[in-house]
Amino acid sequence: MNVTIYTDGAARGNPGRGGYGAVLRYTAPSGKEHVLELSRGYERTTNNRMELMAAIAALEVLNRPCTVELHSDSQYVVNAFNKHWVDGWIKRGWKTAAKKPVKNPDLWKRLLKAMEPHDVTFRWVKGHAGHTFNERCDQLATAAADEGPRVVDEGFVEGDAD
Repeated sequence: MNVTIYTDGAARGNPGRGGYGAVLRYTAPSGKEHVLELSRGYERTTNNRMELMAAIAALEVLNRPCTVELHSDSQYVVNAFNKHWVDGWIKRGWKTAAKKPVKNPDLWKRLLKAMEPHDVTFRWVKGHAGHTFNERCDQLATAAADEGPRVVDEGFVEGDAD
């Protein structure tokens, strides 16, 4: 099955309360198009953690191997795969090229696990540029951050803002 995913993350302050939004689109064998929207709010987190959580949540909801085109306005997420940053981090034991610890390793590892059964391609989309599904993800993410309910981001480390 082919699935197109759009994602966005938001944080009110960095760190601050945050949220993610994702829209999944796929066509069933019957030819009918399906759309699923996901969102969740967090008490204290960062924008980059929410960008990662949007991708994770969308991939984790898939219940069989899929060919996925994941659209994100986060160059942090897209470049990590398209520029092979993740490969280098893994080779260096989750250290950057500057030998510093990679931020958000809990979520990078969770994202890699969520990707395992799928063939995932990452595409960057310019944020706040009128793209229908990116704008919808932004609405979902900001509403989750602002209106809640919000949960605790268990992996957030104070002083690790990005």
